[in-house]
Amino acid sequence: MTPANPLALLAADRRRAGEQRDPWANLCALATVTADGEPAARVLVLRDLGDRLGVFLNATSPKADELRRSNRVAVLIYLPAVSVQYRLQCALVPIAAEVVHGAWRQRPEMPKRMDWFYETHPQSSAFGSREALLDALADVASPAPAAAPASAVGFFLVPEEVERLLLAPGASAPPGPHDRRRYVLQGDGNWLETTLVP
Repeated sequence: MTPANPLALLAADRRRAGEQRDPWANLCALATVTADGEPAARVLVLRDLGDRLGVFLNATSPKADELRRSNRVAVLIYLPAVSVQYRLQCALVPIAAEVVHGAWRQRPEMPKRMDWFYETHPQSSAFGSREALLDALADVASPAPAAAPASAVGFFLVPEEVERLLLAPGASAPPGPHDRRRYVLQGDGNWLETTLVP
């Protein structure tokens, strides 16, 4: 029997969630560790890049340093429309600048303007007030420059371990607990599947 591929399951679940207009279908919670050893998490857009998953961000953000420092992240994907949760342990691989910049051109104007704004006002830095921030942002060229700043970067998420928690096994399933399984990538490229107590 061919071992299950959790990435194929994830892709199918995200597709089903998207068909049901689940607002989380293209999002993930990315968890890192700060320079002080503290946990940090934030929601990012989860990008489909061919058959790979990735995230884009601005290199001025503290999370960029966290990603560079550890080269590993934890990712949570929750799809309420299909009652399933995924927890991934991922290695990171930088995405080539031309891929990031090609995708950047498809972004809406305001995120593009923000990326250029970060060049002089790093992401997460303090600002005097919301009004002052909006005034300063108004000075950024509009429409946004056609080229991405060098600070626009991205990382492929390379899952090495995946947990899938099916919260509602289905109307035809007998009563029982959630269906929880762990998949660990093996050296031969196959996944070792283990049933876990939910």
